[in-house]
Amino acid sequence: MSHNIRRHKAVFGAALLTLSLMASTSAVLAEGEVNLYSSRHYDTDERLYSDFEEQTGITINRIEGNADELIARMEAEGANSPADVLLTVDISRVVRAEEKDLLSNVDSAVLDARLPEHLRHPDGTWFGFSQRSRIFFYDKERVETPPATYADLAKPEYKGMICARSSTNTYQISLLSSIIAHEGEEAATNWAKAVRENMARAPQGGDTDQLRGIASGECAIAISNTYYFARAIRTDVNGLSDSIDKIGWVFPDQSGNGAHMNISAGAVAANAPNRENAVKFLEYLTSDAAQQYFSAGNDEYPAVSGVALSPSVAKLGLFRQDAINLSMVAKNAAKATEIFNAVGWE
Repeated sequence: MSHNIRRHKAVFGAALLTLSLMASTSAVLAEGEVNLYSSRHYDTDERLYSDFEEQTGITINRIEGNADELIARMEAEGANSPADVLLTVDISRVVRAEEKDLLSNVDSAVLDARLPEHLRHPDGTWFGFSQRSRIFFYDKERVETPPATYADLAKPEYKGMICARSSTNTYQISLLSSIIAHEGEEAATNWAKAVRENMARAPQGGDTDQLRGIASGECAIAISNTYYFARAIRTDVNGLSDSIDKIGWVFPDQSGNGAHMNISAGAVAANAPNRENAVKFLEYLTSDAAQQYFSAGNDEYPAVSGVALSPSVAKLGLFRQDAINLSMVAKNAAKATEIFNAVGWE
């Protein structure tokens, strides 16, 4: 298993990586540093890191990898882990780290003031810094009346029309987890079974592949996070951008709970050797400038209210968000996986 370690204007060699991860806490502790374990893989985030370093003089030592691998690494490193901050691209992974006692509570007036209550853990264990909504996209020519709610996807009139990701995908798991939170396990099971029966093909690929399915005519309706479509508006995405005009979208449940949201989340590690710098980094992520980078660079929704949206995101329009605290959603992840398996959602 390999990971990239990056320092602003420098790259750590393999030997230095080994030393930094195996050394004692006293050895890795140094003024002016913060050690970031990140599962975010977006090139546009480079601006986030360079700006923080320029503003604070604090150097970011970064390890990138799959969230599950990073969490396993933190477990193995134990009390001597050099990790200061864990960044994930979804709520379920940061909650998994929480459940393994790998995170610590943070008491920050800045974070509490800048972030709405439903985007942070009640005890300050994790914080959401950017958002994306999981909504419906549809072929304007083939779908005269698109589904207006998540429940509508289960209607027989959409049989053979829907494309969706596999049951192992964290975004799908979070969506079903939210349905469990709002409607209960029985309703969630019935929904998953009916939607599976309405699929145009077996679950496969990423969100962009679901949207390409509409472009190619294989699907009439796709479930996808907003930022994949907004990206195709902003820049050329092969097999999708040329078909943007034929695709419509719906933010579900606008008269009910609101559209389901997921987040990129950050937390301070339980054994953070540079805890003060870690908190400073999380606070920086709520600044207007950082929040605008999330939107302009990766087509996400800011977590802080009042921050301007990038044109690609703004084009999707205003909508009502589901304001349930994501802690209530994430606790249902195991049950959601169980339901997916039971109904044959591959």
